[in-house]
Amino acid sequence: MARQLRFTGTDSKIDGCPALHTDEGTGEIIVQGTPVTDPEDLAQLQHLGPDEMAVAVPRELLVNWGPKEMERVPELVDRDTFRRLFETFKHTAWRLETRRGYASDRQDPDFQAFLTTGSSPCDPNEPWFVNIRTQTEAGKTVGRVRLADKPPTTEQLFLLDYARHNAAVGEDIRYLWREDADRAALPAEDFWIFDSRVVALLHFDDEDNLLNVELITEPAEVVWYCAVRDAAMHGAVPYDRFAAQVASTE
Repeated sequence: MARQLRFTGTDSKIDGCPALHTDEGTGEIIVQGTPVTDPEDLAQLQHLGPDEMAVAVPRELLVNWGPKEMERVPELVDRDTFRRLFETFKHTAWRLETRRGYASDRQDPDFQAFLTTGSSPCDPNEPWFVNIRTQTEAGKTVGRVRLADKPPTTEQLFLLDYARHNAAVGEDIRYLWREDADRAALPAEDFWIFDSRVVALLHFDDEDNLLNVELITEPAEVVWYCAVRDAAMHGAVPYDRFAAQVASTE
């Protein structure tokens, strides 16, 4: 049976070689590189069997993309550490939002105002907006893709209305129908990616309360989440176009 190989990463900027792949079934790492064929070089290798081959790869490939552990031990961080990531990232911060609602939104006075008037107010001087405006004005990119159900939940409609406030400070807010996300095999996970190197995985309880934040820096896993980001962005549409789609179905 053929292996199920997942591309892990490469430092090559031209042809993608050398590179690493992971066998999804066994966890083995497949190293793709230049074969070592010189007899004098091979004679120096210990324990090289008759059916084995040696390949040469840059040290940086293993440092940057080689898995560090077979089983990841969760690294949980407190809220202050999580918040500092939004101040210290270098170029990009991106989120996937998959839940049908969030307890923090339902507790927000702006949500109550939305239920009453159909429009969500906001304070542009809130710390979140002040920081994001600072980051985007410095040339950094902040974005999200939000999943929505058919029909959208009340909480999703609130966030869709609220997206104009996020956009006003430079966030790129996009939407994707859940059925399209399912076809693209996107995971039912909420997470942020910072600089394509650190993933902050958000864990919620059944009541939509944020329980904790788990940091992931394992290169192979980070690459997988970046691939999820790319797939989500491929099918997502800007919030204002999505709002028009929602309005046309009401």
